[in-house]
Amino acid sequence: MIFCVEDDRNIRELLVYTLESTGFQATGFENAKTFRKALAKELPELVLLDVMLPGEDGYSVLRWLKTDERWRDIPVIMVTAKGEEYDKVVGLDAGADDYITKPFGMMELISRIRAVLRRLTRRAEKEELLRIGNLEVDRKKHEVRLEGEEITLTLKEYQLLVHLMRQPDTVHTREQLLESVWGYGFSGETRTLDVHIRTLRQKLLGAGGMIETVRGVGYRINSRKQMES
Repeated sequence: MIFCVEDDRNIRELLVYTLESTGFQATGFENAKTFRKALAKELPELVLLDVMLPGEDGYSVLRWLKTDERWRDIPVIMVTAKGEEYDKVVGLDAGADDYITKPFGMMELISRIRAVLRRLTRRAEKEELLRIGNLEVDRKKHEVRLEGEEITLTLKEYQLLVHLMRQPDTVHTREQLLESVWGYGFSGETRTLDVHIRTLRQKLLGAGGMIETVRGVGYRINSRKQMES
């Protein structure tokens, strides 16, 4: 599914028609408000985002997307009448994956979309294998290995480890971990998280020492710590 955020009805309908006629599913939105509501219900493969939107402009929407864990990995192509280099830099620096200026050919747009999706597919394949020192997570096989030996984890322990290993040396707040692993709006006590971190450390043996507590904030994996003897 591709979301097209474009206030011009004729362009929006043309975008949706072209996408669907070339094998994609697509839905159009005339403003940021309707787009946000839809995003809370369904995650698209990619977003085509116009800059000149009524109310909240595309740059603001882009920054909002890229600062929220729930959808910051969704690729975004900025679509706008602005063609100055400065405008492109603003969009790309804010996290856009590509930038196309009106007027443009529909086949060029389809080619850009496919190129972005190919890049992300290759990136995702590389991210399937996470490795820090002798600790390895094969996300494709759903396996965790320490020095080549498989370690059995519960689903929540596995999800916690993946979340931490995807961004080593980054402090993850308790709220972020609870939301990512237990789901948005999870209302359980943070004691649940602490218990799972403790059992995860125990199962990882010497590598468990890489999982550090950041007092008053949350947890992180210290990639420089490696194995403890």
